[in-house]
Amino acid sequence: MEAACRRCRSSIRLALVTLAAAALLMAAAAVAALSDAEASDIARRQMLSLRERNGELPNDFEFDIHVDVTFANEHLRRAYAALQAWRRAIYSDPKNFTGGWVGADVCSYFGVTCTQALDDPKITVVAGVDLNGGDIAGYLPAELGLMSDLAFFHINSNRFCGIIPKSFNRLALLHELDVSNNRFVGAFPDVVLQIPVLKYLDIRFNDFDGALPPQLFEKDLDAIFVNSNRFVGSIPDNFGNSTATVVVLANNAFIGCIPRSIGRMADTLDELVLLNNRLDGCIPPEITDLGNTTVVDVSGNALAGTLPEGLVNMTKLEQLDVSRNQLAGAVLERVCKLPTLVNFSFAHNFFSVEPAACVPSEDKPVVLDDSGNCLGSGRPEQKPSPVCAPVLAHPVDCRTNVCSAGPNPPRPTYTPSPKRQMPSPPKTMHVVSRGIMEPHNHHQFLQASNAGAGWMKPRAGTPRSAEER
Repeated sequence: MEAACRRCRSSIRLALVTLAAAALLMAAAAVAALSDAEASDIARRQMLSLRERNGELPNDFEFDIHVDVTFANEHLRRAYAALQAWRRAIYSDPKNFTGGWVGADVCSYFGVTCTQALDDPKITVVAGVDLNGGDIAGYLPAELGLMSDLAFFHINSNRFCGIIPKSFNRLALLHELDVSNNRFVGAFPDVVLQIPVLKYLDIRFNDFDGALPPQLFEKDLDAIFVNSNRFVGSIPDNFGNSTATVVVLANNAFIGCIPRSIGRMADTLDELVLLNNRLDGCIPPEITDLGNTTVVDVSGNALAGTLPEGLVNMTKLEQLDVSRNQLAGAVLERVCKLPTLVNFSFAHNFFSVEPAACVPSEDKPVVLDDSGNCLGSGRPEQKPSPVCAPVLAHPVDCRTNVCSAGPNPPRPTYTPSPKRQMPSPPKTMHVVSRGIMEPHNHHQFLQASNAGAGWMKPRAGTPRSAEER
């Protein structure tokens, strides 16, 4: 009997432990999830907090410091006020990144990097914030504009909602802005165009919408990531004025032609990614002026006509993807033989001529994909003749082809401001030199990041399927 009771008590304890564990898992899931209603509520609270000052900070802004200590300098005092305001705007911090944001020593806060001021090495300032992968829910208060010494601001892979405050125009030394993989909404955040020395802009995996402002491509940026949002309209005609080495506009709803101005990016552009939009018309011949470009991906659009003959001059190409379009004619043999080419996909088009050099083979140094075309019964997985015939009977003449782009949604009139002489970035600044960048890790500001094809990789903290990308 006693043994039976012991077994009974043991079973009860096991059941209670199981129930407790289940409750903890359910609670954790509840914390990690953020419904649309919760996101809207957080955004509404941000709007209420910004309404009085229209998201700005007046020059005579006053703030209270509720701590009975002094600060080493005014810069740290302002940083404390900003970080405490931000902490109050956080509603969920499951990894407790900001749990230690207590007291006047802001340089000891998790995710906060301090360094010497550019204009006075005797002064310590907050130079960066990195809360990547924290799964934090909240919004960005206007007080963040008080941290005017920031050189980098990284908050990717969280659940921040609302908009980017106008007060970010005070961040005159900001070089890197990464707010990717959050729940930000609204039109393109024009305030980022007012940050004078910004070089790295990453707003991908959010819910920004509307048209891209032409001023984005007039700004001296090194990397532009706006993929996986809800942007619409045509790509601005001045696209080719951009100085960026990496431009990723993938997974939006852009329409119309690829701007012919793209040829003007020949000296700087390394990687161009326009996949999964609604672009149509022909691939502009000016794209072949990009002799230094290593990656071109225009897959998943409605591009028509033939491949530009000048592609054979893009001798530094490593990755070329024109799949899932409406291209026809012949695949260019010399493209398949480009000296540095590693991957070339022309699948799911209407190509009808394929030279031997372009036929996929494990013996070739280039990975090729010709599936889903009109190459006949000699190649596997081709379109049936009834599907191919109408397209092949009416080839698109790229000399007369016109895009279907309509007018973009109206945007405010833009008047360029006079250029100002700005100080050089710190010698330790991470500069995007080549390649699509991975999300920044914590406290990696002083180290160079490795380049890789990060524009299509799941973001840290929130895995995404191929469909979501």
